[in-house]
Amino acid sequence: MKRRFFYSIIIIGGLWISCSEKQKPVYKEESQDYKNGEAFFDTNVDSAFFYFNKVTLNASDTLEIAMAYSYLSILLTDAGDYYGSQENLLASLKLLDEKKEEHRGTLLSDFNELGTTNLKLGNYESALYYFDQALKYVNDQDFKNTVLNNKALVFEKLGNYNNAINIYQSLIAQQIKNTKTYARILCNYAIVKWKEDSSYNAAPELQASLHIREKLEDKWGINSSLSHLSEFYSNTHPDSALLYANKMYTIAQQLKSPENELEALHKLIHLRASVQNQHYFDRYFSLSDSLQASRNSAKNQFALIKYETAKMKVDKLALEKDNSDKKIQIVILSLLSTLIIGISVIGFILYRKRKQKIFHQQQLKTAQKVHDKVANNIYRIISELEHKNTIEKDYLLEQLDTVYERSRNISHEIADPTSTDFSETLQSMLTSFSSATTAVLLVGNSNDIWKNITTKVQNELQNILQELMVNMKKHSTASNVIIKFEILKSQLQITYKDDGIGLPQQIKYGKGIRNTENRIKNIGGKIIFENSKNQGLKILLFAPIDIAK
Repeated sequence: MKRRFFYSIIIIGGLWISCSEKQKPVYKEESQDYKNGEAFFDTNVDSAFFYFNKVTLNASDTLEIAMAYSYLSILLTDAGDYYGSQENLLASLKLLDEKKEEHRGTLLSDFNELGTTNLKLGNYESALYYFDQALKYVNDQDFKNTVLNNKALVFEKLGNYNNAINIYQSLIAQQIKNTKTYARILCNYAIVKWKEDSSYNAAPELQASLHIREKLEDKWGINSSLSHLSEFYSNTHPDSALLYANKMYTIAQQLKSPENELEALHKLIHLRASVQNQHYFDRYFSLSDSLQASRNSAKNQFALIKYETAKMKVDKLALEKDNSDKKIQIVILSLLSTLIIGISVIGFILYRKRKQKIFHQQQLKTAQKVHDKVANNIYRIISELEHKNTIEKDYLLEQLDTVYERSRNISHEIADPTSTDFSETLQSMLTSFSSATTAVLLVGNSNDIWKNITTKVQNELQNILQELMVNMKKHSTASNVIIKFEILKSQLQITYKDDGIGLPQQIKYGKGIRNTENRIKNIGGKIIFENSKNQGLKILLFAPIDIAK
């Protein structure tokens, strides 16, 4: 599609076959992303879209964001995504305040572009409305002429030729002859005058416009003049119409403009004899399909760029939440690893403190029972021995036996303070492989995961995981290891993942790996290796719940 040329804040572009004009936003204090977007605007639309989209996500100045949305709308219009263009224009308008003088230029640009997209969609009444809105913010005659020219095109599409002619006549009176602007308005005026009155001889004005454009080497303008001349001569002088259509076809190919080439082919098909049309028919339909595919590809590419840019913003906000004063640039896995390590350490500390508190409470409770049930009874027996002259042997033995039974019962109630549950044992074993260069993270290793798993399965899984960690330490050069425990579909699933070098493509299974496979099979489970070269290693372990206690 035709690219736009910039004159101050005016972008002059192609609208259908007539020439309409675009307003380029202007912003004085530009961010680097905004400058990059402008630099790529005419040379690399994907890069321009990427940087302007970054501005909408990361910039703090509302005017710069609004300007970026305006640029995005022009890129989407060029790609044939008129609805996507309108969505960005409406987003831009929401950020603008008509009471602020510095916003008025962008308001003019946005309303003019909304008028353009509605014109291309055939929504002519809406197009008129938006062009009228744009005129409210014009404070320069050149910009006003731009919007009036676009408005005249809408009147032409509506068949309201008188209004279009009146606008063109007022514009011609203001123009300096032999300029691009004069040639464009003269060409548009002549063809509308002829449409309003079929007896009107538009040839002199159309030829005059063509000669100015040829002298100025304005190929886009020449293309427009040739189209109008072919249209004008189509009924009265078919040979001349065919001549101009052929010239238009050649110019369109030089401009690499599929839309104008399609229009020229359409003219040639109607003007040439049916026997000669087959070549043009084939080219017409091939080009039409190619243009549609190109537009769809551009839309998909822009959607992908927006997704990736939005994802980058989410990642950036997550980093800034931890430290808003520092620009930390790490991969997502490292961020998640740091967060999980912190949560794990805090959880472990809280868990240990809770166990210590429970153990201390148990000690106090036991001491109280010893005091109440044992010491007090012994003191009572001592008192009896001191104050009674004689005590029967059987009675004394019975009292001592009672004290003994109470002491034994208390000892049975005391839990072994050195015992640890399996989740804690496993945690200690796995995290022992951490080092200054390797972080080991555990997710989901709770008591609930293991409470219904038999001791045999626990021991086998512990040995398997230990073997994996040994291999990791020896061969993987991983910086981060994550081991996740979860119950899925009535089975225990353990997911091991690292960011090391992965398994070699031509892997030779050693004794360690064979032992691992044999162990998991012995408990009725399975193991799956998911290997990606230079992207780390992922291993899935499964143990069915039907082997639980």
